Amino acid sequence: MRLPVSISLFPRLKSSSFGTPAAYRLTGSALLLWFVTACKTAAPVATTTPAAPAKPVVLALGTNKVFTSDEFFDSFAKNQLSADSSQRTDIRSYLDLYTNLKLKVLAAEQSGRDTTEAFREEMATYRKQLAQTYLTDKTLVEQLTNEAYQRMQQEVRASHILIPISEEALPADTLAAYQQILAVRGRLLSGEPFATVAKEVSKDPTVAQNGGDLGYFSAFQTIYPFENAAYTIPVGSLSTPVRTRFGYHLIQVKDRRPSRGKIQVAHILVRLSPSAEPAGVVAAKARIDEVYAKLKAGESFEALARTYSDDVNSKNAGGKLPPFATGQNAPALEEAAFALTTPGSYSPPVKTNYGWHILKLINRRPIESFAELAPAIRQKVVTDSRAEVIRQVMIQRLSRDYTVTEDQATKQATLARADSSLVQGRWRLPAPTDPLNAQTLLTIGSAGGSPLTVPASKFFTYVQQKQLPRAETGLTGQLIMQRLYARFVGDQLLVAEEANLEKKYPEFRNLLTEVRDGVLLSQVMEERVWERSLTDSTGQKQFYDQNRAKYTYPARAVATIIDAADDKLLTEMKARLATSPYALKRSSPDLLFEPNQTALSTAGRDALYEVLVAMVKNPAYVLDLTASHDAQEKDSTSAGRLRSVVRYLTSNGVQLARINEKDLQGARVASGDAARRVSFTYLTTSKQDVARVLSGTATDAVTVTEGIFAKGQNTYVDELPWQTGTNTFAKGNRVVQVTISRLEPARQRTFAEARGTVINDYQAYLERQFLAELRQKYPVQVNEDELKRLLK
Repeated sequence: MRLPVSISLFPRLKSSSFGTPAAYRLTGSALLLWFVTACKTAAPVATTTPAAPAKPVVLALGTNKVFTSDEFFDSFAKNQLSADSSQRTDIRSYLDLYTNLKLKVLAAEQSGRDTTEAFREEMATYRKQLAQTYLTDKTLVEQLTNEAYQRMQQEVRASHILIPISEEALPADTLAAYQQILAVRGRLLSGEPFATVAKEVSKDPTVAQNGGDLGYFSAFQTIYPFENAAYTIPVGSLSTPVRTRFGYHLIQVKDRRPSRGKIQVAHILVRLSPSAEPAGVVAAKARIDEVYAKLKAGESFEALARTYSDDVNSKNAGGKLPPFATGQNAPALEEAAFALTTPGSYSPPVKTNYGWHILKLINRRPIESFAELAPAIRQKVVTDSRAEVIRQVMIQRLSRDYTVTEDQATKQATLARADSSLVQGRWRLPAPTDPLNAQTLLTIGSAGGSPLTVPASKFFTYVQQKQLPRAETGLTGQLIMQRLYARFVGDQLLVAEEANLEKKYPEFRNLLTEVRDGVLLSQVMEERVWERSLTDSTGQKQFYDQNRAKYTYPARAVATIIDAADDKLLTEMKARLATSPYALKRSSPDLLFEPNQTALSTAGRDALYEVLVAMVKNPAYVLDLTASHDAQEKDSTSAGRLRSVVRYLTSNGVQLARINEKDLQGARVASGDAARRVSFTYLTTSKQDVARVLSGTATDAVTVTEGIFAKGQNTYVDELPWQTGTNTFAKGNRVVQVTISRLEPARQRTFAEARGTVINDYQAYLERQFLAELRQKYPVQVNEDELKRLLK
């Protein structure tokens, strides 16, 4: 009864690959998002067929494109509501933006872009996306979302008994199942033990193991009618019969408790089949006990997981499992996991259907806030078994808006085509030449929309697509066909509603027009401006040469600024920056070797993995390796240890240039185990790394800023004489050192240095050229009287 959750997709935004990004270009779903949510969008475009406008015209383009005052003002008002307050414009300035947009769209229309097959397909996709909001009861979705979140605060433990009956069963069979579940309820009310009765009569396949006890669960973990009953009847009570698509249930709520949130653990699994031979059972128990003993002796959990765990999906990650909540894993595993309280603590061996586990707690967290979870919950609400509730409410509403007229003769002839092959999921369409295909099965009409005529062939195709092989007894093809027909009528009501959205909802029509304009705008701008500005290197260079005065650097100072919480930190920072690479005074535990050993052991690789992680996460780090051996080993032994460590690091992506090797050849004072080792010390080429290490857990106790600063770009540099040298001064409760190492005079930027800015400027130049061309081709006429009226 547990259902998967769909994942929603997010739009992508494309930008220039140069250092200074060119104007953004919008593609795919991002374009839809842009136009629906704000940009300088517009109200519906008038039809291209010349016609006398019914309302006053505020703008005309050329001789055949006009826009009414209402269209323009609606677009302006929408822009004011959606735009950032700092970017809002007055109505006359917005008219210029509106005019430019409409000119570009007109150019796309005149070139026939709105007639291509690709354009029609793209618009059909966007229309389908936009229509979903109008084909769903948004109020009901929000109610179900809030209800689900409230239920997620609690976990319910319930038992059930299932008497299965198909949704397409004969009425007599359905009545028999209902009477049977009532008789079972009577036995329970008379005092018979629930588990005993469940094992005797319930058809849930797990009842033999659990006596009907489902354990604890929360919202979305069972089908909605079952969940409703479990969350509404009191603890200890027995429900009346609950009907789901599986049949009739009796539900007894045993307990409720607050949500335990989510937990993440790692595990070591020794797999054991439920049907294993006694020898296999003994061997599995011995193996998990061996692992547990090693763990208690201090060996690494992650290392043991990689060596011993039979879970191939998690062993290489040290046994780490994805976070989970109650009801998402084997009950025994969940109980052992939630019993752990301290991160890093681990459980004794736990047995589940999969075998033996040892669990280590990574973290646990409470349920997230409603604001964080709401989008995911809404997605679940419209895709899990609640979707049927939403659908039925929508169809009931549409049944009042539309008239369904059935051709009874065609309907009876159509339903008569059912046979036993439909029960097996092998029903075939009538022959294409069958005259019944073309006959009208039903007509759906509404007062203000276009009627929808549905031929029998459409229903036949629907039946073929929806049929499934059925294992239930007592089913007939006629019953299945009748149920599919009832659902088909509901689906056709949704089809009729979708087809009439533009006529019923002006806001949908306007929204679709905005998207249409956005698609056309994107296409024409891609061809005439965006692509050319990025690829026309000759034009970029010519533009640069013609506007050299714009691309200069002012006089600048090359400076390093250390900002510290006190003198002690500043002094320590300067001392560490005295030599490069800079000392971090950070190291990893030494790697110890057995006598005469140079190869890495499994434990050695695990320890070295932590060094690898540090080097990968910190790309400016440099690693000092120091190797030695004891007096009984050859001088070459320490060199061999170095080679093994270096080979491991370089084979996993650490560049050799970031490793400094030092072979002590037995020069350590220590002897024995202490001498047979490789030591690790970290340095860095980044001043920011040093600052982070010195700051520790404090936020910005020390910061370092390096750069080339013009006047006005850094307040500390601005306060100093414009000359090289070092100045230290107090600023508030902090101490600051500014070192100006070089002064650069004002100069011309090269084309390479200015290219990102040039591309942006060249793009704006091409757009101005394009608009000038359009204004020449389609003269702009503004009705000043109407504009003044709108200004009042």
